[in-house]
Amino acid sequence: MAEPTQPWDEPTLPARQPVWPTAPHNPAYRPGVAQVGQRPRPVAPPTETIVGATRPPAPRYPWRYQARQLRRGGEWSVLGGLFAFVCWGIWAISSRGLSLTVPLFTFVLVLLVAAGVFGLCRLLGRVVLERSMGRTRRGAWVSHAVTGLFLAAAGVAYLRQTGWVVDAFTWLRGL
Repeated sequence: MAEPTQPWDEPTLPARQPVWPTAPHNPAYRPGVAQVGQRPRPVAPPTETIVGATRPPAPRYPWRYQARQLRRGGEWSVLGGLFAFVCWGIWAISSRGLSLTVPLFTFVLVLLVAAGVFGLCRLLGRVVLERSMGRTRRGAWVSHAVTGLFLAAAGVAYLRQTGWVVDAFTWLRGL
C-alpha cells in the first residue's frame, strides 16, 4: 500500500464493520427484511348453490356517510322544487282570490308526494341494485333526478291551469 502524501488522505478512525443484530429465537429473521404477519388464505367460492341460501347482510355505514350519499344529486330535486314553486306562485296569484289556504295545501301535498317518489326510488334502488345485483350505490342522483322531473311536471300542470299562460303559449305556437 502506498504511503499517504497529503494529510487528508490519512484515515482518522479505523473502519468499522457493520454489526447486524441476530435473533437466535426467530429462525425466519433476515436483516433488512420487514417481518409481516401471514396473509389469510383466500376462501374459494362454493361450487354448488344451496337453495334458500342468503347473502350475508351488507355492512351498516355510519349516519354521516349515509347522509352524504343522500345529498349527492340533490341539485336536481332543488331545481325541480324551485320550478314547481314558481309555477305554483303564478297559478296561486292569478287564479285565486285573497285566500291562499287551499293553494298552499295543494303545494304542500305535491311536496309530500315528491318525498314519497324519492323514497320509492331509493327503495327500488336498494332492492334492485344492492340486494339483487350485489352493487353498492354511490349516491342518490337518480332518485333526485326522478323527483326533480316529478316536481317539474307538477309545475307544468300548475301552468296549464293558468288561463293567461295557456293563451300566451297558444299565441306563440300560432306564430
